Amino acid sequence: MKKGSHQTQVKTKQEQRNEVEMNIREYLKTNTLIFDGAMGTYYAQLEKKPLVKCEMANIHDEEAILRIHHEYIRAGCMAIKTNTFGANVTCLDCPFEGVEEVIRKGYELARRAVAGSGVYLFADIGPIPFRDNENLFAEYQKIADLFLDLGAVNFLFETFSSAEYLAQIAAYIKEKSPQAFIITEFAVSPDGYTRQGNSGFQIFEELSGENSIDAIGFNCISGPYHLLQLAKKLEAKDKFVSIMPNAGYPTVIDNRTFFENNAGYFADQMLEMAKEGIAILGGCCGTAPEFIRKTAAKIKSLSLPEPAVKRIKITEGKPAAQAENPLMEKIRQGEKIIAVELDPPANTDIDFLMRSAQKLQENKVDAITIADCPIARARVDSSLLACKLKKELGVTPIPHMTCRDRNINATKALLLGLNIEGVNNVLVVTGDPIPSAQRDEVKARSNFNSAILANYIRTLNENTFARPFTIYGALNVNARNFEAQLKHARKKIENGVSVFLTQPILTKKALENLQEASRVLPAKILGGILPIVSYKNACFMNNEISGIDVSPEIMDLYENASKEQARNLAVDISTRMVREISAYVDGYYLITPFQRLDIVTDILENMLQSQAG
Repeated sequence: MKKGSHQTQVKTKQEQRNEVEMNIREYLKTNTLIFDGAMGTYYAQLEKKPLVKCEMANIHDEEAILRIHHEYIRAGCMAIKTNTFGANVTCLDCPFEGVEEVIRKGYELARRAVAGSGVYLFADIGPIPFRDNENLFAEYQKIADLFLDLGAVNFLFETFSSAEYLAQIAAYIKEKSPQAFIITEFAVSPDGYTRQGNSGFQIFEELSGENSIDAIGFNCISGPYHLLQLAKKLEAKDKFVSIMPNAGYPTVIDNRTFFENNAGYFADQMLEMAKEGIAILGGCCGTAPEFIRKTAAKIKSLSLPEPAVKRIKITEGKPAAQAENPLMEKIRQGEKIIAVELDPPANTDIDFLMRSAQKLQENKVDAITIADCPIARARVDSSLLACKLKKELGVTPIPHMTCRDRNINATKALLLGLNIEGVNNVLVVTGDPIPSAQRDEVKARSNFNSAILANYIRTLNENTFARPFTIYGALNVNARNFEAQLKHARKKIENGVSVFLTQPILTKKALENLQEASRVLPAKILGGILPIVSYKNACFMNNEISGIDVSPEIMDLYENASKEQARNLAVDISTRMVREISAYVDGYYLITPFQRLDIVTDILENMLQSQAG
């Protein structure tokens, strides 16, 4: 086109992006950028409608969404978020075509709201719930591409629990739109940990070096006071810091969630954050326009220096000295340890368990493992029993810790208690699923899978525990796809697992898989030994217990065996299996069947005789 023509006044989409990019970065040099508050909780409060899937209101109740955007703008915010936090296939439970419609409408409504106001518009993207064995990056790409096509320049990734995918998707956006401004925020509890057990400080440190990310911070879960305390510990290098707290801590009445109307207090805390040099402030759950109005008024007259450029500092309490773990020391020195599993009782009678533990101690067993509500049935708590065994008998316990029944708060509380009691070995497992018929009555409370739980404990080891835990993990040598099992095991090792306990080895294939694991995994392995007590028992385990396979040859041996013959078979087969796996393991993990301690002690006697010979 010719210079001076009328068309030269029309800016391209990229020129518009460049102009906005310069504006927001220049704005942040001398101003605190104040965001809006919570769309979801405010929409539910105004419309008396459920909070679930409020993003669908972009289509079915667009006037309400537009009205809320305008309320926040009138309150004094300088940035609003699109109503698209949960706009993904999993949260909306629909094909991507439905997600696309929600995002398009949400962006259109937000753009209408900011038109002519000078308020910045951010594409709001929340975490896609974890799906096993599925790479979620492709869906994040599709969401980002859609926003970019709509003209988005600014992106807010909020309420994440891990940094997974974020550096990758931020780089993807910057490749397509180099001038994009990208904020990443993580939902942390008052102790600085996310729901998945990741340290917010370590995530901050990790992402501080990512050139594609412009601002990092925390939002949700915690109220303003606790996020202020965490914010005081943050200093970023070449990054803006963003903090968006909840209004406080909610109350649930008649299945509805309410936040206190403490807008004045909220604004006071936000002012303190601004004084700390936090460049981007806003509100999360429970923050209505009044919260933003009072915050904007408090900060308006504050003269702010340019945000400091420093490295992050983590001032969490660091454990002083790390005590040795005698059990792990034995393994490191090449001693083949023996651990025996006992099931906790389903009632308050623990006499058998205590007698069994004492008997095993007399038989030179190195550790006793205690199952955590096996097959998802309530039993005496494995961690409490571990403390009792250590205190009263002096044994080394390894309590199992499932991810199924506890959220992050309960998990941390339990770990703190175990550590105080000197129990510093723990086996992390995802846990058997709750049967479908019980799910209305018994709810899983998991924030984790076993790899994520291991990572959480590893982080606590680094920052909290003077006596760090040795983290044990499960290895299913009977898995149909053992390559996938090895991949999962490597992930566990990355997250802090140093010893694996295998499922019982009762087939040739399981033995081959054990050999492969021993060859490729940089971790110690305790080989699983499970005595079979009868043909009926063999059939049950082979057909109903996940992760256990019994070879046809062993099944045949038991088919017509008497009770005494079956008992002898249990001892002989288990003793033989100990010999066969010896070259590939660092110890043994014996599982007591049906309280048949006599069988286990006979196997132990054979093992000791073999060692003596």
